[in-house]
Amino acid sequence: MAYYVAKFKACTFIIIGIMTIENTDSQRRRRPRPPRPKGRRLSSVLRQLAADQSRERISIGDLFQTMGDRAISALMLIFALPNAFPTPPGTSAVLGAPLVFLAVQLTFGLKPWLPKTIAARSMRREDFESIVGRIHRWLAWAERMLQPRLAIFAEPPAEYLAGLSCLLLSIVLVLPVPLGNILPAITISVFAFGILGRDGLFSLVGFLMTAVSLVVAGGVIYGLVKTGIYLIMQWFA
Repeated sequence: MAYYVAKFKACTFIIIGIMTIENTDSQRRRRPRPPRPKGRRLSSVLRQLAADQSRERISIGDLFQTMGDRAISALMLIFALPNAFPTPPGTSAVLGAPLVFLAVQLTFGLKPWLPKTIAARSMRREDFESIVGRIHRWLAWAERMLQPRLAIFAEPPAEYLAGLSCLLLSIVLVLPVPLGNILPAITISVFAFGILGRDGLFSLVGFLMTAVSLVVAGGVIYGLVKTGIYLIMQWFA
C-alpha cells in the first residue's frame, strides 16, 4: 500500500511540475515586447561632441562611434541635410558618395561599418561647432515632432525598403543635375528622421516623397538628354 501511495505522490508532483513549466512558457510567449530604449537626441549628441574642447578635429569616425546602433540613419541625415539647400557645384557628388554606401547597408540590414578612407575624413572642431550651431534649431524642432508610431513603416522589413529608396535617391543625388539634389536630399532626411525616432509617419511621408522625387528627377534628366540630342542634331545639321 505504501508503495502505491508513494507512486501516486510522485506522479502528482511530476504533473504539477509540467503544468507549472507550461504555464511559465505560455506567460513568456504572451509577454509583450519591452519598449525600445530611448536614446539621446541627435541634436544633443552633436552639441556635446562639438563642445568637447579636448578634440582638435571631429571625424566621421567619431560621429559613427558616438551614435552606435543609430549611426547609419544619423550619418545619412548629416550627409543629406546640407544638400537640401543650394550648394556650390560638386558638393552633392562629394556628400552623395557616402550616402550611397550607407544606403546599401540599410537596404540589406548590415551592421554599421565605414571604410577607413571615409571614417578618417575630419574637420576642425570649431568649424563643426559652427555648423551644429546653425542647424541645431531646425534639428531640435524636427526631433520634437518625432514620436514612436506606425511602427510597421519604421521597422524591418519596411526599413529595408526605406534603405532601397534612399539608395535610389542617393544615386540621383550624385548625378550632376542642376537643382536636382534638393528634393532627394529632403526625402532622405525625412527617412533618416523616421528611422532615428522610430516614427512610421515620417517614413510613410518619405515613401510618398520618393515617388515624387524620382518622377521629378526623371523628368529633369529626360529633358536634359532630349535637349542635348537636339543640340547635337542642330550642330551637325
